Amino acid sequence: MSRVAPVTEKSTEHTSLAPFGFWLYLMTDCILFGALFATFIVLRGGAFNVPEGSELFDMPFVLTETLILLTSSFVCGMAVLAARAKNLQGVVAALLGTILLGVAFLGMEISEFAKLAGEGQGWTTSAFMSAFFTLIGTHGLHIAAGLLWAMALVWFVAKKGMTDTFSKKLGLFAMFWHFLDLVWIFIFTIVYLMGVA
Repeated sequence: MSRVAPVTEKSTEHTSLAPFGFWLYLMTDCILFGALFATFIVLRGGAFNVPEGSELFDMPFVLTETLILLTSSFVCGMAVLAARAKNLQGVVAALLGTILLGVAFLGMEISEFAKLAGEGQGWTTSAFMSAFFTLIGTHGLHIAAGLLWAMALVWFVAKKGMTDTFSKKLGLFAMFWHFLDLVWIFIFTIVYLMGVA
């Protein structure tokens, strides 16, 4: 019995530190995106050969993309609610919905990149386009990582069921996904809306 207690205590300590560590990670991501936004804003106003946003961006397309990501964030929240209700089927359905919407968003982002590159506005065209592709591409890489995480959660819950560990992992994933949603709102406002204004 004396050997079991320290292991349990260590496990509890590790579990309690996980959210703190994840918040630290999100703070570093805030710094990363803050630097990318600052670079984009500076280069939009001071770089040579910067095209007008109205020439570059298809706003109905970008609005559709935004609505898809916002919907995926809502569906992700439904997964958390289903987990609290111990509804296994609801959790799996909501996670799969989040994944499908995330894939659709990422596909649209990639197609926008391909369209811009096909029109001669690739990432090497100008410093401004480099900043644009880096900012949007970094967000896209985060979305791709989130999709892999969501797939791992589906596998975990299908294999092990509704455990406390799963609920904590799902909570951290939801926090990450909502963070990406928030970053996209800033991208939509600063890059697209202000770009065509």
